[in-house]
Amino acid sequence: MRVRHYWKLLATCALFLGVCAVVFSTVRVAPLVTSTSDSAEDPVTQDIAGTVDLFDASVAHRVSLTFRDSDYQRLLDEFWDEGEKDFLEADITIDGTRIASVGIRLKGNSTLAGLTRDGKSRPNGFGAGRPDAGGAQQRQPNAPGGGFPGGAQGGAPPGGAQGGGPGGAQGGGFGRASLKAEEPETLPWLIRFDEFVDGRRYQGHREIAVRVAGMGGGSTVLNEAVSLHTLAAAGQTAQRYAYTGFTVNDRPTTARLLVEHPDEGFADTLGGHGVLYKSLASGSFTDKGDDPTAYAADFKQITMKGSQDLQPVINLIRWVSTSSDAEFDAHLAEHIDVESFARYTAIQNLLLNFDDMAGPGRNYYLWYDLTTKKFSVVGWDYNLTFSGNATQGPNEQGRMGGGRFPQNGGAPQDFQPPQDFPLPEGMQPPEGMQPPGGNAPGGQGGRGIGGLGGHKLKERFLASTAFKSVYENAYRDLYRKIYANGAAANALDSISTVLSTVDGYDAQKGATDVEQLRTLIRQRTEHLATDSVITGG
Repeated sequence: MRVRHYWKLLATCALFLGVCAVVFSTVRVAPLVTSTSDSAEDPVTQDIAGTVDLFDASVAHRVSLTFRDSDYQRLLDEFWDEGEKDFLEADITIDGTRIASVGIRLKGNSTLAGLTRDGKSRPNGFGAGRPDAGGAQQRQPNAPGGGFPGGAQGGAPPGGAQGGGPGGAQGGGFGRASLKAEEPETLPWLIRFDEFVDGRRYQGHREIAVRVAGMGGGSTVLNEAVSLHTLAAAGQTAQRYAYTGFTVNDRPTTARLLVEHPDEGFADTLGGHGVLYKSLASGSFTDKGDDPTAYAADFKQITMKGSQDLQPVINLIRWVSTSSDAEFDAHLAEHIDVESFARYTAIQNLLLNFDDMAGPGRNYYLWYDLTTKKFSVVGWDYNLTFSGNATQGPNEQGRMGGGRFPQNGGAPQDFQPPQDFPLPEGMQPPEGMQPPGGNAPGGQGGRGIGGLGGHKLKERFLASTAFKSVYENAYRDLYRKIYANGAAANALDSISTVLSTVDGYDAQKGATDVEQLRTLIRQRTEHLATDSVITGG
């Protein structure tokens, strides 16, 4: 074949490719999902029944992990050097049922900030350069294990209110446990049953979380267990939980809290057909344009990958960011389930949870109902509940240190960052993190972790007079279900009874945690009983 016979065709092709290169080289190609299917992915091929319901909270459980130390050291190397939390292969035994080759990885962000290895903190972590890196963090007298100065010991918050938890003794700061890599039985873990064996589940669960002691919940994470228990009793969406004796290799057994992880199985319990999205601690609720990849640090799609996409979340962010106050009031119900959202915001206040969707950890999920085309907010990570001020009112927002802010996102007139927003003693902020400054807690431009919080949807909702009655009605109803009828106090009694039978339970520390939480629940119940929101109903 001679080229000269086909030079016109070749020239035309070359010209066409050149035009494509010039015209389309600057055009972004975005991935599109053309299917409208609402079916789930990842078919289940093996569902291990086990011997006992994993989340039967009325009994003590037993979980053990075994893995190679070389794999564990590799995992630590990757986390130390790159900040990556990769999975390692392990065998697990749950209530006598052995399961080979599950995946486990470290879990958490701020939780792992205090992790040390060979007495040294991870570079650029919260703990970098802090004194006594290899030892336990110094606590204030009477503060629960893992707590930090805050509350009464950390100084009075704006307005002169007394901070802290039970009796003003519990530190209300952004506490974290002092964790050592040499003690894997104390670390926060995510266990994934299908990481190395496709399609495998345990009692329908793909993942479970092993919660860490400390933070706001002392040595037993009682605050999270009580929160989840009372939420379920009040008819609200909550993950299931149970206490277990937890052993890693030949290390000592410790009492740990297991919590259902919001995965595909959890999404099935939310009712209807929808898509579950996880808010990431590194992200923000900020309009970043149409490119879905621009939101990679903000949200992670959990379910229906390949059949649905992130576009509904992008649309919600844009509408909340650009709508006028009048439009927001008139049309919010077209975008979110307003009644559900009122209950969510009321619950966070009632449980004194500053680290919710507007907190530094960005702890929430979005559920998008494909039938109603509306969002609901799903709470997650309640290990900093009951760690604020017992006298916080229905229209005040908790903060690190135990103080309070208006729920509409503003700051008190006498607020002077960073003095009124202290980090725990000896705790250094990560590289590049700025103090709150003009972006005070609850500020609309806040970001997770480094930006220390803020969420425009929550702030606009609570600031609007159009939704004042729906919020207060929800608050009043949930107060009665959680506190007035004794549900929270009764939950504490039943949970502490079960916990006392768990292998590895520290009776002395546990008793302290129980009494402190009991005091806080009593104070919260009594204070809110006289609030005008409660008495006005």
